[in-house]
Amino acid sequence: MKKLMLIAIVAMVAIQVNAQDSKDRPNRERSPKMDRFQDLTPEEMATLQTKKMTLHLDLNESQQKEIQKINLENAIDRKAKMEARKAQREDGTMAKPSKEEHLKMMNDRLDKQIAMKAKMKKILNDEQFVKWEKQQQEMNKKRDDMPKRRNK
Repeated sequence: MKKLMLIAIVAMVAIQVNAQDSKDRPNRERSPKMDRFQDLTPEEMATLQTKKMTLHLDLNESQQKEIQKINLENAIDRKAKMEARKAQREDGTMAKPSKEEHLKMMNDRLDKQIAMKAKMKKILNDEQFVKWEKQQQEMNKKRDDMPKRRNK
């Protein structure tokens, strides 16, 4: 009888601990990496990204200037979207998008990727473009794997 009670108590404790999922905690800790990049201006983000690309792809001066412009446009767009999401989160108006909204967001993202690929193809030489494409595929794979890692 004592063993049965002990097993029941251990099971209750295990269930209680398991029930406390990190998604249920409203004051979830953000990663320090996210906070570092959130404080940067779009110009700073674009400059950092351009320098990383220069190192990775061995860009010349004219390529750096063109890519800096593209990175700045993208950084401004990302920062605006980030601020909008932050405002929605604070207002409590952030809701799960409908099927149509989700489809529109996915189409917009893919359209931007297609446009970016076309711009990069004009700016980069063949060898650089192959390297850039490979890097993009790796980044997309990481992004696609991210929800899987969160659910573990």
